[in-house]
Amino acid sequence: MSTHSDASGAIMPLPKIRRATGLGGVVPALAFVGIFFVAPVAILLLRSVLEPVPGLGNYAQLIGSATYLKIFANTFIVSGLVTVISLAIGFPVAWALAIMPGRLSTVIFAILLLSMWTNLLARTYAWMVLLQRTGLINKMLMGTGLIDQPLVLVNNLTGVTIGMTYIMLPFIILPLYGVIKKIDPSTLQAAALCGANRWQCLTRVLLPLAMPGMAAGALMVFVMSLGYFVTPSLLGGTANMMLAELIAQFVQSLVNWGMGGAAALVLLVVTLSLYAVQLRFFGNQNQEGR
Repeated sequence: MSTHSDASGAIMPLPKIRRATGLGGVVPALAFVGIFFVAPVAILLLRSVLEPVPGLGNYAQLIGSATYLKIFANTFIVSGLVTVISLAIGFPVAWALAIMPGRLSTVIFAILLLSMWTNLLARTYAWMVLLQRTGLINKMLMGTGLIDQPLVLVNNLTGVTIGMTYIMLPFIILPLYGVIKKIDPSTLQAAALCGANRWQCLTRVLLPLAMPGMAAGALMVFVMSLGYFVTPSLLGGTANMMLAELIAQFVQSLVNWGMGGAAALVLLVVTLSLYAVQLRFFGNQNQEGR
C-alpha cells in the first residue's frame, strides 16, 4: 500500500484510485459508433431486402442483368489496374525516400502531402484539361513525333485509371515508406556479402521484408478505388460507370433505395472479404514485426 507523511511526520495511506472495469469506459464510444455508423448501414441493408417488396429480388436483378454485371466488371478491373500501377510506381518512390538525404526526403514528403491536401475536384478537373484531345499531354506526344493523331484519354477507362492512380499514389507510398524505413540496411549488406546480386537482394530480401506494407497499401488503394465516385464520374462518363456511381444513381436519380442498398451490400461484402484475406495472410507478419 502506498503511503505519505503529513506535516507532523505521521504516515498516512494514500487514497486508492478506482479504475474503470468492464465496458463502462467504452460505452459512450460504442453508442456513438452504433448510432452514427452501424444503425444507418443496417437500415440501408434492411431496405435492400424489404423494398419494393420483401425478398431477394434486388440481388437477383443485380446478378441477372448484363448491364449491372458490366458495371461490376468495370469496377474491379479499374480498381485492380490502379492498385497494380500504384504499387509499381509507389515502391521505387518509397525506397528512394527511405535512402535519400533527410532534407530532400522532407521536400518530397511535402509535395506528397500537398497533393493529398489539394481539393479532389480541382485535381480531377486538372486531369481533364491535361488528357483532352487538345491538352498538354497530347500536344507533347505529337510534338515529339510519337503519335500522329491525338489519343482519346478521357471518357474511357484509360482516363479513369490515370486520374485515380495519381490520387491513390500517396496512400501506398506512405505505408511502404514506413515499412522500408524500418528494414535494417545491414540485412541487405549481409545478403550482398553472401554473394547475392542486386536483383536477388531485391526479390529475396527487400520485397519479402516489405510485403506487409505492400499488402496494407494495396488493400487500402483497392478498397478506396472500389468506392470512388468523383474521378470515375468526370473522367469516365456514363459508358464506363463504376459501382459507386451506380449506387448514387439508384439513390439520387431513381430513388430506388432497395437496389442501392443491395449494391452497397455487395461492395461491403467484397471489402470485408478482402480485409479478411489480408489478415489471414499478413496479420501474423504484422504482429511479429512489432
